[in-house]
Amino acid sequence: MQNLKQSELNWIREVVSAHNMTSSKLQTYSEQVQDPQIKQMFSKASTQAQQAAQNLLQML
Repeated sequence: MQNLKQSELNWIREVVSAHNMTSSKLQTYSEQVQDPQIKQMFSKASTQAQQAAQNLLQML
């Protein structure tokens, strides 16, 4: 991945940022909802979004 163009790096940064924002919002939803199943669903999705962002960063 060392031969990436600046525009490609910028795109990856935007995707990482979007994953982080999604993770944060899903965690907030998880904290606000009362239903345990929905809470777990939001929490799991939040973790997955965070992991996706971390995976992208590790590939650079």
